[in-house]
Amino acid sequence: MFSQKIEMTTGDVKVITTTNRGKTPEEVAEMAMERIIHVSGDAPDIIKQQITAYQTQLFHVLVYYMKEMVQSDRTNVINLLNKEGHSSLADLIRRM
Repeated sequence: MFSQKIEMTTGDVKVITTTNRGKTPEEVAEMAMERIIHVSGDAPDIIKQQITAYQTQLFHVLVYYMKEMVQSDRTNVINLLNKEGHSSLADLIRRM
């Protein structure tokens, strides 16, 4: 007879909800930061300070490029709507 014990953990789960809106670039950047960089509680203070400074810098870079991505995607949608003859809808999106 063969038997094996298997143990699994799912890790931490964090749920973020919004009401009547999607997530902001800042919220998404914060979610990404939690996955990209983790500071050990046992790390020396100087290392924690360096990582915190790096996190702040990376957060701002992520937010900037996410906002650029949103604008680029909107431009793609506007151009497609104009191409398909939906200029009034494209104008509404342009004003967002």
